[in-house]
Amino acid sequence: MGKSKVSIVKTDPQPDFPAIRQAVEKAINLIGGIEDLIKPGKKVLLNPSWVAPPTEPEKGCITQAEVTRAVADIVQEMGARAIIAESAAVGVDSEKVIEASGYGQLRESGYEVIDLKKTAKIMIPVPGWKVFKEIESHPLVREADVIVSLPKMKTHDQTEITCAIKKLKGLLSDQYKRMMHQEGLFEGVVDLLAAVQPQLTIVDAIYCQEGLGPVFGKPVEMDLILAGKDLVAVDAVCGRIMDFAPEEIQLTKIAAARGLGTHKTEEIAIVGEPLEKVRRRFLRSIEDSPVQVEGFNLIHGGITCTGCRNTVMSALVDMRNADQLMYLPGVTVVTGDPAIPPFVPTESIVTVGKCVPEGKRGQRYVRGCPPNNVYVVQAIIGEKGKAKRMYAEGDLDSTKQK
Repeated sequence: MGKSKVSIVKTDPQPDFPAIRQAVEKAINLIGGIEDLIKPGKKVLLNPSWVAPPTEPEKGCITQAEVTRAVADIVQEMGARAIIAESAAVGVDSEKVIEASGYGQLRESGYEVIDLKKTAKIMIPVPGWKVFKEIESHPLVREADVIVSLPKMKTHDQTEITCAIKKLKGLLSDQYKRMMHQEGLFEGVVDLLAAVQPQLTIVDAIYCQEGLGPVFGKPVEMDLILAGKDLVAVDAVCGRIMDFAPEEIQLTKIAAARGLGTHKTEEIAIVGEPLEKVRRRFLRSIEDSPVQVEGFNLIHGGITCTGCRNTVMSALVDMRNADQLMYLPGVTVVTGDPAIPPFVPTESIVTVGKCVPEGKRGQRYVRGCPPNNVYVVQAIIGEKGKAKRMYAEGDLDSTKQK
């Protein structure tokens, strides 16, 4: 079996649409073209990232509309039907993301741009499942002949990076997005990958984010387009561009172990720009302006994975951004199964994540693997106030876990 091909193409700084179209075409040609996937009359679902505002391209949050348009044009020129479809994060109105970005203009120009939150739901079985025997998605996902993942390359406050695999969460119903965090995000996302089986990914790495992505990270202009038919290999290469070793990225490790692609360097052929020429160390989420408050304690057990570690740090940053750090003194947050100092009052302990043994969870336990930031914040605040949501609409109760 041959190596998985991943192409890397460099654009000019601040590329316009013709330059982006040219880069996308080159990236596709370098992996051998897509004539084996895209056939006349076929229904092709293009799945960009619309996680949340900000929508400006230079902020590096959502997939740039020009990248999606370039792929849609190529698909349509090949005689297939291109359908742009996605749903934003829980509590975020996808239509507002569309309207505030170039996707609104694409819709007005006649492109099919669909907010999946407004469509029906359907259960899709998961072959070789680990967490979910079936997932709740949408009929369009089931009906598509080809699914193309169009992610934005960013760091992530729970999964280290988000790219072709992680962004597939936008194909889920909001209920199942929440359930992913409750039952197991890493294996759950890989279940999703196994269920929907995208056959191609084209990565928007023009404007990216480092630090506290996927929404509040620091913008980084990389001016890159990547492409590949093995999503695991593409994510592994994107991780290496950001200077993450393959074994640091849990999603690619798990997906590779389940036979859904490869993350091994020796099994991936990089074509186009050499990796070393475009590599740049991205600031990790845990390194991005960490919060330190006197009287607040954070204790991680040895079994704690990066998911809960990063989630807690990101939740603390959310509290700082929301001017809620006054609730931290006197609180001890615990993940995993560490030894708790005997002088710490039981009522002041907030335990986070599935890895905390049942007998040690206490009254202020936050369920999840890892949980969403907002539930960690609310557990810290307790009855003293309400957690402020950073980019979703409505209060916590409107999207509470079920």
